Amino acid sequence: MARTPSNMLPLGTTAPDFKLQNTITGETSALNDLKGTRGTLIAFICNHCPFVKHINPELVRLAKTYQDKGIGFIAISSNDVENYPQDAPHLMKAVAEEEGYTFPYLYDETQKVAKDYDAACTPDFYLFDADLKLVYRGQLDDSRPENGIPVSGKDLRNAIDALLGNQKISEVQKPSIGCNIKWKK
Repeated sequence: MARTPSNMLPLGTTAPDFKLQNTITGETSALNDLKGTRGTLIAFICNHCPFVKHINPELVRLAKTYQDKGIGFIAISSNDVENYPQDAPHLMKAVAEEEGYTFPYLYDETQKVAKDYDAACTPDFYLFDADLKLVYRGQLDDSRPENGIPVSGKDLRNAIDALLGNQKISEVQKPSIGCNIKWKK
């Protein structure tokens, strides 16, 4: 298992805009259509990564907890599906249904969005405020496959709670660790 860390986009960065295929609905979705009224979480994930499989249930729990509180959730897969066919859009839809995603799962075919966000791994999390300014990037929590630490979502949950409570979010943030994004050659 590769262990690639986040690149840690600078805090305060404005969320790069995008329009991508929503693999669940088949429609094209733009960031402004999907953003939350109080904040937006963008997660770069994929179907086959063991790190993503490990945290999927907690990601779904977080969405169910915070979507009704004004936090938009958006998942994006940017992997090269020619060399990693298990990440193809029709299979993304199947995974979204199996996992119970209550949020869009978008396909970044050109990989431009991943590059715009300087995403490096799956999962890679970016939390933006209501003005789409980056307030948190990094890990969900300290749990990794096979390290024995239960998945809690602690780091991301604390950042979302601080955002919703109009409290300062600590700038000391740990990078996410996961599989590298599968870049096209």
